[in-house]
Amino acid sequence: MTSLTPAAGRSLWHDSRFRRFWLGETLSQFGDRISELALPLIAVVVLDASAGQVGLLTAAVWAPNVVSLFVGSWVDQRRQKRLLLIAADLARAAVLVTVPLAYLFEALTLGQLYAVALLTGFGQVLFSTAYPPFFVGLVARDQFLDANAKLSASRSASFIAGPAVGGGLVQVVTAPGAILVDAVTFVVSAVQIGRVRIAERPVASTGGQSLLRRSHEGLALVLRHPFLRAGLGCSTTINFFTFIAQALLILFASRTLGLSAGIIGLAFGVGAVGGLVGAVLAPRIAACLGVGPTIALGAVLFPAPLGFLALAGGPTWSKALVLGVVEFVSALGVMLFDVNLNALQATITPDAVRSRVSGAYSTINYGVRPLGAVVGGLLGTHLGLRPTLVLAGLGGVFSVLWLVPSPIPAVRSLADVDAPDDAPGHARADSLSV
Repeated sequence: MTSLTPAAGRSLWHDSRFRRFWLGETLSQFGDRISELALPLIAVVVLDASAGQVGLLTAAVWAPNVVSLFVGSWVDQRRQKRLLLIAADLARAAVLVTVPLAYLFEALTLGQLYAVALLTGFGQVLFSTAYPPFFVGLVARDQFLDANAKLSASRSASFIAGPAVGGGLVQVVTAPGAILVDAVTFVVSAVQIGRVRIAERPVASTGGQSLLRRSHEGLALVLRHPFLRAGLGCSTTINFFTFIAQALLILFASRTLGLSAGIIGLAFGVGAVGGLVGAVLAPRIAACLGVGPTIALGAVLFPAPLGFLALAGGPTWSKALVLGVVEFVSALGVMLFDVNLNALQATITPDAVRSRVSGAYSTINYGVRPLGAVVGGLLGTHLGLRPTLVLAGLGGVFSVLWLVPSPIPAVRSLADVDAPDDAPGHARADSLSV
């Protein structure tokens, strides 16, 4: 009989439960990359969407994150986190299937795309808030870094191959057909998680506190803590400005640069190699420069290249090359930032309120993304695409100013940071991501 508790010191590849979860999550990540390309392409190519409408579509995907604070507080009190993960996957699959069906019957509208974006966004919020306690029930404490490295490598690989596969699928089976592929990956993920049995941890007593009160506590901790506050300010600023650019990226590459879906997907895939390189190098660079300085370096390298994208021009190969290089450097930067900031936040976040803190963090950090996307659409319409990209790159670089007065730049290693006093038996998760 397979143990329901994680086994310390055992290779994760020898753990059938982790392999099942890893496989489902990897396929789901690849599906996400396909939809990230296909959904805006449907709006632009099939429905002739404007820059503002594409911006609203991107905003709709991230808008549900504004309620992550409350969802996290609710999830905190649910015992069966695994069932919530399965429900989130199946719900997103069902919603995505409506896109190719509507396209088949010539009934697809922008309104439906907005609704699909919102509902899949809610599914992602539910999944991400239920994930941390599931993770610590699946993986032993001494294997957290190894497990996260494997899952992060899969995510990076999806950014390498996913856009290229997505671009190919769009050209072969059309964008709505590519969306159907993503729906299938969610079903596979749900099946794989359903095969994983873990020992669910007891729900901590809140003394009858209301959902609003629990949410307030999570938010207050984030805003009071010098590490969490600085990290939140920096990542929120980055997200705002990078989503100004992200809202226009497909439109800029497709209409202004005149690149086909296949070339766009290929350029994104080649550029995303930077993410894999960054994931591998992040611990090594941190060992040389220190955890804090590496976070600051990533905060600059992540958004800065977006401004240089405005310089793209010339023949098709030149424009595709610039797009690929920009994506490479940006993906490298985000991994340097994300991997190290996640590890730092995991070290200093009290376990008893992890879901609430994660929800509060996501409400602000991810909640600003739709605002950035809307602003991007407006600026793209009235200012122009190229000037907006330059503004986004410059604004994102200034995010590093949040870190300068904080204790983060002085952190050389995680051993230098005092861990919070947690209740016995609690374990740490690491799910506060950019």
